[in-house]
Amino acid sequence: MFADRVDAGRRLAEKLQHLRGEDLVVLGLPRGGVPVAYEVATALNAPLDVIVVRKLGVPSQPELGMGAIGEDGVRIINSEVMRMAAVNESELERVVQREQVELERRASRFRRGRPRMPLSGRTALVVDDGIATGSTARAACQVARAHGAARVVLGVPVAPLGWTIDVGEDADEFVCLETPRAFFAISQFYGDFTQTTDDEVISCLERSASAATSSTVSAAAVREAAVSRGNDRYDPMVEAEREEANGVELFEDASAGQVLLVAREEAQGVELFEDPDAVMPATALRQGAPGHESFGGDLAAFRPDEEEIRERESDEPRES
Repeated sequence: MFADRVDAGRRLAEKLQHLRGEDLVVLGLPRGGVPVAYEVATALNAPLDVIVVRKLGVPSQPELGMGAIGEDGVRIINSEVMRMAAVNESELERVVQREQVELERRASRFRRGRPRMPLSGRTALVVDDGIATGSTARAACQVARAHGAARVVLGVPVAPLGWTIDVGEDADEFVCLETPRAFFAISQFYGDFTQTTDDEVISCLERSASAATSSTVSAAAVREAAVSRGNDRYDPMVEAEREEANGVELFEDASAGQVLLVAREEAQGVELFEDPDAVMPATALRQGAPGHESFGGDLAAFRPDEEEIRERESDEPRES
């Protein structure tokens, strides 16, 4: 049982840690899959987007899918279903045109002018809040593949036993936390399964995009700030690529507004602090990080003194 979609997303993210570090895009299925996908994307430090698909239902039996459409003209048609349901091309086109209008409306509403995240050559992680029949998730995987994804992973918190059979070969990997035998509806496995609104979807996408923008605070920008204050003892390791830094990774904690350089176990004693409010230059205090010279700088020497703080405060506009 999951408390809500946030809880489900955080728990699902733990099962998807093996994808960290890949050229990954997390794709939430609107609406309910997006809050789950947001937690996964945050935990994996990956970009988040929606994957907007519309199932093409047989006119006489709309619940029976004869294909799906995605953005940028992607169209997947099941000719066998069309033949069995005796659907001709003109009937198909009417269904496509109707669903295309709704697809474009949703994509425009959710993204608010942002372009679709490119998938070509990347790993696409499709996330939903659960799977019942699997038709929508399958369509999403097909659309992601058609958009150029090199690898498609489908991740959900809960699905019926044997769920991968319904999805077939449209995903390269399946990840699911719970596959109960007694499965009647996705909602039975959530304490709170309140319908996700459009505004909640938009909020998830905007928060993720904002965090991604903050994380682009580059080592070069930090160095420029340090050099501009005459700090010629700036540690160049900040700019090193991950491979060159022997396991040192750069993370962005957008909520705290701090850039943290976190050393892995093999690079003991590495610490980096960035205080944007004080405009304190980033200073690496390294004690034996493999392959790099040790830096014995005094962190206090790089903090702005009281006079600098007063100068900045005097430059700030005051309320009348």
